[in-house]
Amino acid sequence: MNSELIESLNILEKEKDISKEVIFEAIENSLIMAYKNNYGKADNVTVSVNRETGDFSIVADKTVVEDPEDPATEISLEKAKELDIKYELGDIVKVDVKSREFGRISTQIAKNIILQKIREEERKVVFDQYFAKENDIVTGIVQRINGKNISINLGKADAVLMESEQVPSEVFMPTERIKLYVSEVKDTPKGPKITVSRANPGLVKRLFEAEVTEIRDGTVEIVSVSREPGVRSKITVRSNNKHVDPLGACVGVNGARVNAIVNELRGEKIDIVPWSDNAAVYVENALSPAKVVSVIADDVAKTAKVVVPDYQLSLAIGKGGINARLAAKLTGFKIDIKSETQAKEAEQEQTGNEEAEFSEE
Repeated sequence: MNSELIESLNILEKEKDISKEVIFEAIENSLIMAYKNNYGKADNVTVSVNRETGDFSIVADKTVVEDPEDPATEISLEKAKELDIKYELGDIVKVDVKSREFGRISTQIAKNIILQKIREEERKVVFDQYFAKENDIVTGIVQRINGKNISINLGKADAVLMESEQVPSEVFMPTERIKLYVSEVKDTPKGPKITVSRANPGLVKRLFEAEVTEIRDGTVEIVSVSREPGVRSKITVRSNNKHVDPLGACVGVNGARVNAIVNELRGEKIDIVPWSDNAAVYVENALSPAKVVSVIADDVAKTAKVVVPDYQLSLAIGKGGINARLAAKLTGFKIDIKSETQAKEAEQEQTGNEEAEFSEE
């Protein structure tokens, strides 16, 4: 039986990643609790389990008395001398306790303690595993569609992809494998509560880190990401090596790297923007693919006035303002975009106002 115990613990440690030492301690505690339930107290009891053989011993320290009143802590002189003739009244005797002497209820309590500890450790192992993946990506399998939410199997744990974390244009089918961003992991009595997302900008960042070797090794750095899920993302990159082109590294040969990410995002467009320490140049880059005539940027106020050719105005702003909005999120600047015609009209109006003020004076 003891060899079977060791074998079971070996399997548990291998498959569930639960330390054998934790279970050994749980067994020791369960035997103490069983003794306490059977005798009413266990302050004088020592339990030890051999980590190699699985053999265990329960030893109770009992005081030798003439007429024992408490069998849990006292032993008669007659019985003490049966163990060793040298014992006298008042001596402390170490008495081996047989677990089979415990009642059925005590045995069941011990079993429940061990099983509870195993469940707790299993939850802890799973929590630690996924907590380490917080702000990272995992691969999950779509299990079922629950109304507007989607149940996802992550391997050792389940998660729910809430409607608020989904991309409206994406449709998934059961058994489909998808990549998800782990935005939060909480420990609960029922196990880890894992919040996953397909809409978080972090998903784009992590996909680039997974796909682009130069980003993983630190040669190319992601500065910032802005995203309108399912429509368009912008990502700013810079190189820490003057011999490495950050845009080329992210795009890959024949666009292989960026296309792999676009495919994972179900066709979401991605603009890769080169970073610049010149605010005006950075804003101009961020408004790509639109062409820019001029940019006046205020680093302190974090504002930028941009002039674009008339025919580029709609492209610079984007459908529903998406290009300008993403550029503003990416750079952190409030961007005011005008066409050349609008800029000239504004300049003429300002000049007229100034002349009017001068004539009044």
